[in-house]
Amino acid sequence: MPKKQRYVQFPLAFKNRQSVKHLIESLGVPHPEVDLILVHSESRDFSYIVQDGDEISVYPVFESFDISAENKLRPEPLREPKFVLDAHLGRLAAYLRLLGIDCLYRNDYADEEITEISHHENRICLTRDRGLLKRNLVTRGYCLRSKDSRQQVKEVLRRFDLVRKVNPFLRCVHCNGLLEDVDKKEISDQLLPKTKRYYDEFRRCSECGQVYWRGSHFERIVKLIEGLLE
Repeated sequence: MPKKQRYVQFPLAFKNRQSVKHLIESLGVPHPEVDLILVHSESRDFSYIVQDGDEISVYPVFESFDISAENKLRPEPLREPKFVLDAHLGRLAAYLRLLGIDCLYRNDYADEEITEISHHENRICLTRDRGLLKRNLVTRGYCLRSKDSRQQVKEVLRRFDLVRKVNPFLRCVHCNGLLEDVDKKEISDQLLPKTKRYYDEFRRCSECGQVYWRGSHFERIVKLIEGLLE
């Protein structure tokens, strides 16, 4: 919303029969970013037909505390948030996976495919395309404000209260699969001579087989994680 319309009451004129969903989206707010609608202090769903003189309060998604007793839009909050990312968010996907956050991503995802994944797997859609979030099948989503991938990480962590859920080195940054400890003997043929000589502890992706170890780059990655969590 424009700054002058945030946290304030303002009049809005409309013509003909309008649902509250249509009225909210006419202001540029995609419906997945809305978690609670109050009309004269009573919770309403998106199908509510707006009446002249209605006082409507619109609130963003509450993932950090439970409003299910009041909420008419969704049956329950998402306590274990998981995401599907638009095709232009590859760097953000890698950063979120590095922090252990479940996110699906491919650089060739079509909008229809993202919509289906979000709907059927109950995943939050992350994008900078407001049009994608206005699709009816998308019920949870967030439009990223920043173009910078590191700032986008901080946006997502704040927006969905994820800092306490961060678990670095849990997932493969390439495919999102879970990492598991693996015996050095099992992967010996995949290691370069110096790696085989100097390192003994390894983890392997359960999905794509990518092998990880705490090499010379490890300290740099730790500093990157600390920066993302500042």
